[in-house]
Amino acid sequence: MRILIIKTSSLGDVIHTLPAITDAYQHYPDLQCDWVVEEGFAEIPTWHPAVKHVIKVALRQWRKHPWQTWFSGTWNKFTKTLTQKQYDKVIDAQGLIKSAFLTNKARGLRCGLDRNSAREPLAALAYQQRYSIPKNQHAVTRVRQLFAMALNYPVPDTPPDYGIANHFLAQSPIPDTLPILVFLHGTTWVTKHWPLHYWITLAQRVTEAGFTVRLPWNTPQEYERAQQISEVAPNISLIPKGNLHSVATVLAQSRACVGVDTGLAHLAAALAVPSITLYGATQASRTGTYGKQQKHLQAYFPCVPCLSKKCTYQELSSVFPACYENLSVEKVWEALQKVIICNNIEN
Repeated sequence: MRILIIKTSSLGDVIHTLPAITDAYQHYPDLQCDWVVEEGFAEIPTWHPAVKHVIKVALRQWRKHPWQTWFSGTWNKFTKTLTQKQYDKVIDAQGLIKSAFLTNKARGLRCGLDRNSAREPLAALAYQQRYSIPKNQHAVTRVRQLFAMALNYPVPDTPPDYGIANHFLAQSPIPDTLPILVFLHGTTWVTKHWPLHYWITLAQRVTEAGFTVRLPWNTPQEYERAQQISEVAPNISLIPKGNLHSVATVLAQSRACVGVDTGLAHLAAALAVPSITLYGATQASRTGTYGKQQKHLQAYFPCVPCLSKKCTYQELSSVFPACYENLSVEKVWEALQKVIICNNIEN
């Protein structure tokens, strides 16, 4: 069976699709998947054994420069690649108008969510087979149900298997003498940031307890924050800026990680890294990290979850965002110790 998956972004959403592919691969051992994905996330599908070919798309960039995209031949080259093969099924796992548009261009039986299930109801018009999937579930569960219905096998009741951990088992060990913890401090929303002085204090706690800390970064702001955290102790260092594979390699060899609600936290979950994930403006019920040894710490505050990129809280607070006032270093450190202990017992 040959299928095409349409799931272009974002990092967390792409990762949430992996367990559904594992389910399908287990049911159809000869399954061959191609995947249309934003070029910034194109590494991830290649880590799964069922994915044979990745078709890169740059919708975010193309929308900024539509004329250049058209006249340079970029769009024609993409559509030629997209329509090169005939697929048994084309599955839109995103349910947006942009993904439906791409689905409609591909060759094969087009499958997706019905208008009551899709995030953007008009997307359902592009599909030849539409499926009703309840919205009040985690994204991983919804995608697994969609694939099961589209490919005609029973919906699995097993824990999710992202299918990518084995890709990193053969990687060379990181030359650290101390066990590694990773701090996933970066996120695009200001309202998701755990206060910097909390990170610094936590870094002091974990290094005194005999751990080394690794810090990924991607933007100049994240680099500056990572540098300030790294000044706490000599056994704290930045992960050199590179591709997702380099970050995933460090994550896969770490003892545990602490992170805010960010795409890399989902990557840690996919690699079965014991994790503490912090939620303030957002909540974990539908799009939080999902998998083995994932601990969610939710801030409790009158306006939580606001689901907003801008904090509008007007009262006095000792931290920003104010909702993290009761999600203290002590709570995080206590939870982290329990996760590490549980992981030691299991191993």
